[in-house]
Order: sequence, then C-alpha cells, then structure tokens
Amino acid sequence: MSNLDVKPAATLCGGREDVSGAPVRELLAPRNVPLGESTVVRRLLPNLGRRMVGAWCFVDHYGPDDIAQEPGMQVPPHPHIGLQTVSWLHEGEVLHRDSLGSKQTVRPRELGLMTAGRAIAHSEQSPRDHARYLHGAQLWVALPDAHRHTAPAFEHHARLPEVTGGGGLHATVILGEVDGAASTGTTYTPIVGADLTLASGTDARLPLEPDFEYAALAMSGQAEVDGVPLPPGSMLYLGCGRRALPLTADVPSTLLLLGGEPFAEKLVMWWNFVARSADEIVAAREDWTQGTRFGDVRGYEGDRLPAPQLPPGGLKPRGRVR
Repeated sequence: MSNLDVKPAATLCGGREDVSGAPVRELLAPRNVPLGESTVVRRLLPNLGRRMVGAWCFVDHYGPDDIAQEPGMQVPPHPHIGLQTVSWLHEGEVLHRDSLGSKQTVRPRELGLMTAGRAIAHSEQSPRDHARYLHGAQLWVALPDAHRHTAPAFEHHARLPEVTGGGGLHATVILGEVDGAASTGTTYTPIVGADLTLASGTDARLPLEPDFEYAALAMSGQAEVDGVPLPPGSMLYLGCGRRALPLTADVPSTLLLLGGEPFAEKLVMWWNFVARSADEIVAAREDWTQGTRFGDVRGYEGDRLPAPQLPPGGLKPRGRVR
C-alpha cells in the first residue's frame, strides 16, 4: 500500500529509547488520511507519540466503508524499499499487482505479504465487481539491515493457523507465533501479528512473550484490553513485560494484536521508503522518477503514482516532536 501524503515528512524510527520495559496502557489516537479516490484511512503508526511497535512501522485502519456505488480502493502503482507490506481484510477484496508479475485477489482473513527488499512496485484496487463493504488494515514491517536489500517477493497465504484460547477468544496467526501456532508467512525479525475475534461475553487471557512490546488495534465492536475500553479505529500501546493479556467484550468484537522484539536499529521513513539515510531515499525517489530499478506493474489501467517533491531544505528526520 502507499502513503499518499502529498507532503510527507521524514520520520526517524527505531531505537529502544522510547520502549517501555514494563507494561503500560498508552492510547494512540488516529489521524485521517485520504487514500486513493474514495477511501479515507485512520493512521495509527507512525504516531505523534509512538513511531514503531517491534518492527511494525506503519499501520492504517480503514472502513467499514459502503463502496457499493464507489470504485473502492484505487491505489496506482507506487514503489517500496526496505520493508514488507501486510494486507489484512475483514470485508471486501483487494486485487494486488506488482512488478514481479504477481496478480492476486486478497480476501478476508487471507494474508497478502509483499517483501520489497531492494525495490518493488505494486498497485492495489478493489475489483471491478466488488463486495458492498471494505474493511481492513494495511501495515508495514521494517526489514533489518541484514535483509533490507533482499530480493523482492510476494506471498499469498489463504489458510493460516488458528488458536482457540477459551473464554470466547479465537485467534488467527498472521505472522510469527501465538500460543504454539506459527504462521507460514516469511519474517526477518522476531515479530507477531494476530487477528483476535472476541465473542459476546468474552473473558480470556492471551499468552504473550514478555520480551516483546505489543499494541492492540480495535477493528470492530467494544472490547476492553487490560481493562481499557478500545473503540474501533484506536490503538493501545502495551509496552513489554507481559506474559498474558486480559481481554473482555460484552458484544462481538475484533482486534489486531501487533508485537515484536523492540527494533534497535535507527531508520528513516519518507513517502513509501524505509531506509537508513536521507541519501538512500533521495536515490530511490530519483530511480522511481526516472523509471529505473522498480520495474513495471503490468495490467493496471492508469498512470503510476508520481513521487512527491522533497522538502525544500532536504530530508530532516524527525523524532517524537513534529
């Protein structure tokens, strides 16, 4: 997916200075960002007070949107470096195309996982004949230095492991491992992502890895995470040091659990690039503008996404204060 901000700011991410070694309850409010022609997303990461959760460095939640009379998601071809994208749906379908020649429709509770590595381009669209509602999340995972120049790849996993923990809780493991069940999605850093379904009357505890930091994104319903009510579209940062997470819900609810080992490396994010320096980002933007390095996305009807202009004073990474 793409960051469609027309004036994206460079963001400094990573490092362990802002990672809580003990459990916390830090509620992160989203900001609304237009995505394509008819979709508005709620951006949770990067956030004013929180840049990453483990290797998760970008989180958008969208919908549920009634797109019966709309084109739905329409994101033209755009480039990525240094990251993995994770497409996760609760309703609707997204047609993925990329410069490797991949063409795949991703449906609810299926994993679309793209590894950008050294360079890839892709587009995302609601199919011409699409479902009425569109609801999901788009996420990025930062690649560690040892793997950020790896060959690009795309994976589609239609079946993922599931965990029924009792007390009304059901989990689908998107990436990493939950309670002994491991996803088949490729990862390059200790990480976890899980889709949690809470039945009406849920009172459960989900086992966690105490060395990981975690956050919970509310997708629907009215769940309480460690006693904190979480309305849809909000995210609760939980810190480290937890061996279990209390979850309750009076009505059917869904959450995304994101976590991982705190990401120690410093990185710079700008537009759709994750790098280690401003020079790398400038070079990637030039390659996209000149039509080199990233390849072509065949089958997409329309122009590719132009790169925004660089800030007049050059890229200046920003930390917790914008």
